[in-house]
Amino acid sequence: MSTLTITSADVNKLRQQTGAGMMDCKKALMEANGDFEAAIDYLRKKGQKVAANRSDKEAKEGYVYARTTADGKRGAIIMINCETDFVAKNDDFIKLGESILNVALEKNPKSVDDLKAQVLDGKTITDLLFDQIGKIGEKIELSKYESLEAAKVVVYNHPGNRLSTVVAFNAVSVSDETGKDVAMQVAAMAPVAVDKDDVDKTMLERELEIGREQARNEGKPEAMIEKIAQGKLNKFYNESTLLNQTFIKDEKKTIRQLLKDTDPALTVTAFRRYKLGN
Repeated sequence: MSTLTITSADVNKLRQQTGAGMMDCKKALMEANGDFEAAIDYLRKKGQKVAANRSDKEAKEGYVYARTTADGKRGAIIMINCETDFVAKNDDFIKLGESILNVALEKNPKSVDDLKAQVLDGKTITDLLFDQIGKIGEKIELSKYESLEAAKVVVYNHPGNRLSTVVAFNAVSVSDETGKDVAMQVAAMAPVAVDKDDVDKTMLERELEIGREQARNEGKPEAMIEKIAQGKLNKFYNESTLLNQTFIKDEKKTIRQLLKDTDPALTVTAFRRYKLGN
């Protein structure tokens, strides 16, 4: 019978992802048989504060950027990864990223693989990336790409090419200022969905189960568990779905209210947020 071994590297990785203490992380990994997602849930159920946006921690260095077409009806966002910050700031690397983004806007490929197959300067983008690997000497990868199409699309690029967002609106009535405010909201607050009904069902059940366990750990009566869990889920909705989030520039209104102040029918239909991690 094999014995589970939790290495210090595993513990440190979980600590970096969650911000929990080393001993708490080690215990969580032991309880979860080495499963990182299960360990994160264990920490949350025990009331530990953990990083809400764990996926950000897994990204490497690189280039993230978004841009719209001239008519503002379609936006594209890409992430190109590399190993070091030195390469990420290299002019040639940044120019390559801009060129690939231009191809994405022009050709509107349906996936990352389709984008890699596009031709740029007589070569496929895949081959151009291999050329850069040969010149620079470290791994370079076009890891993410998506495009959104709507009545109006707005993008926000945070300085430094490490964080970008794309937001699609259902009407052209959204002003440039309001559009940018919402795109910056997505960048700053990292919502998981546009509205309550858009949250993944698996994520909902996970939040409910965590709420139940937290209530039980606090000694709440069993008859109250579901009501308490539902209350915690409502808090999750308000903190994690874009239209229900408090507007970062005015705490007296939500993003939904911000949009309705412009046009009662105005809403967000979709968004994308790419961020590099440490």
